[in-house]
Amino acid sequence: MNFFAAQDQARRSTRRLIFAYAVATVIIVLGVTGLVGLVVFGSSPSSHGYTSAEIIPILLGTALFTALFILGSSVYKTSVLSAGGGRVAVEMGGVLIPTDVQDPLRRRLRNVVEEMAIASGVPVPEIYVLEAEQGINAFAAGFSSGDAAIAVTRGTLELLDRDELQGVIAHEFSHILNGDMKLNIRLMGVLFGIMALGLIGRMILRGGYHASIVSSRRGRGDSRIMIVGLGLVILGAVGVFFARMIKAGVSRQREFLADASAVQFMRQTDGIAGALKKIGGYSEGSMITAADPEEVSHMLFGSGSRLAGVFATHPPLIERIQALDPSFQASDFPHVVPRQRQVITETGARAAAFASDVPKTSAGKAPVMLAESITESVGRPGKRHIEFARQLRQSIPELLYDAAHSSDFAYLLTIALVLDRSGKVLGRQFSLLREQLGAERANLVRRYYDELYKTGTRFRLPLLEIAFPALKLRPAPELAYLISLTSRLIEIDGEIELYEFCFYRTILSNLNQATNPAGRHTIARARRRELQAATISLLRILADYGHDTDADREAAFQTGIATLGPWAHAEEYESDRKTTISALNSSLDILLGLNAKGQESLLTAVSATAAHDGKLSVAEAEMIQAVCATLDYPLPPILLQ
Repeated sequence: MNFFAAQDQARRSTRRLIFAYAVATVIIVLGVTGLVGLVVFGSSPSSHGYTSAEIIPILLGTALFTALFILGSSVYKTSVLSAGGGRVAVEMGGVLIPTDVQDPLRRRLRNVVEEMAIASGVPVPEIYVLEAEQGINAFAAGFSSGDAAIAVTRGTLELLDRDELQGVIAHEFSHILNGDMKLNIRLMGVLFGIMALGLIGRMILRGGYHASIVSSRRGRGDSRIMIVGLGLVILGAVGVFFARMIKAGVSRQREFLADASAVQFMRQTDGIAGALKKIGGYSEGSMITAADPEEVSHMLFGSGSRLAGVFATHPPLIERIQALDPSFQASDFPHVVPRQRQVITETGARAAAFASDVPKTSAGKAPVMLAESITESVGRPGKRHIEFARQLRQSIPELLYDAAHSSDFAYLLTIALVLDRSGKVLGRQFSLLREQLGAERANLVRRYYDELYKTGTRFRLPLLEIAFPALKLRPAPELAYLISLTSRLIEIDGEIELYEFCFYRTILSNLNQATNPAGRHTIARARRRELQAATISLLRILADYGHDTDADREAAFQTGIATLGPWAHAEEYESDRKTTISALNSSLDILLGLNAKGQESLLTAVSATAAHDGKLSVAEAEMIQAVCATLDYPLPPILLQ
């Protein structure tokens, strides 16, 4: 299953979740309405002085109130979670790992997460440790890659070796890439609503019990209150039943898929299988104690509780292991005991640059075949990508790597990343920077720019991904000013260099996701004609980029259009060199509304346009990655042979 199919499946799971939520809500509303009717009217409504005309509005009002209460509880919980993945991690007792962490265990975790992010083509998530949790567990939370957080327990840090830890992190990244995080957040909000009545019932029972103790009169009113409370507890139990069934139905298959994706990432089963085996052989297993496992079990690496059978959110542990290691038996679980902190050799030193791993020009492949292979790799990094990411991270110059991990300097490094690479307007850009930032900080931006210029372009996107957690720590007004300043820098001469614009757009998109996690994803569906126009406009701009003659531009454009088939009508190439930022933004905003099939077709067309001559240069590969970053397609580094 490729990235686009996984996203489509997640959307179908969301629709099934909504249907199940509606069914559960109807059953609970009917139950509450029947309970009120029984308690208030008894066996003979007429004996209480009620007529049929009076009974119906009371029952309808009860049903409406109950439905609104359930819906309101779900909306409330969802709004609480709309702060993003970091909010979920903090509520579970997570402690944010600082970007300049020195502790060897936590540095190893940060390095593994950074390597996986670079290999996946997404921003580095916030990283948390659940310090109070001894079990082996982890989770990813958030609405998108831009506001994602990954959390692991202290037991995971101390009991797993690097390969096992990498297997767990690969599993969690598959949840990020497959669209499971947003589904899990929605699941938490939805299920809170249908379980809330049980909480209200328990409160009524406790209140009624204490009232009956202090009251000298135990009339029928007190008994009615107790009956209502007991009824709500029972209906709350029904809600818990439905919640567990919904979670189990949504979650189990996604866990098998995440395990399989982790194996695809690593090209070996030892890492994730070893982590699962240690859970089975460890006295604490995957238990979560500081948070309510009932609420979060569906988003954990391990089950986090002892629920089994039809209510379990995860497949049985032995089945998950045997899917990876068919010869494994229950008697083979290792005996795992807590041990002293390991000595970890994760150095912060930068290694020498590795020329052998820099992408090389590829030739001799048909454009459509190349385009399809690029499309298939979205959201599916492999072992080569992870090895490349590890070596790339180690070879980043010390000055740039340290800046990317500093909340003070990541801001300035981001500015250096969008400056003109050709040097034609660099003097004017630095004049603006000295005016806006002062001479000292402008000079520091110049140092970063010079270092980037010396090392080439291969570090640019990874540095932006690594710098993102530190960048998010800046106050919101500074981030708004950063977006405004980068826009002025790339428009300083009235023309837009597409690569620089893609960086600007990526920064804008990721920061919007981080500051407004829930709001970013309500994308209106565009009309077919608007989608066609936006697609054609983007392909024209790409064809214009990097080609010297009109004939080459026309050939590139027509190659991209041809991959779209009858969906896109015949078009002539026209240069879009005068395209403005607002026009580009408008086209990309429209293209965000494509469905999964449309997204896949668009990326194939983009790749075919870049590789129209049957080969893909380093610059063209970088451009495809930059465009994918602006469209939220997690494209791994393009490793050309």
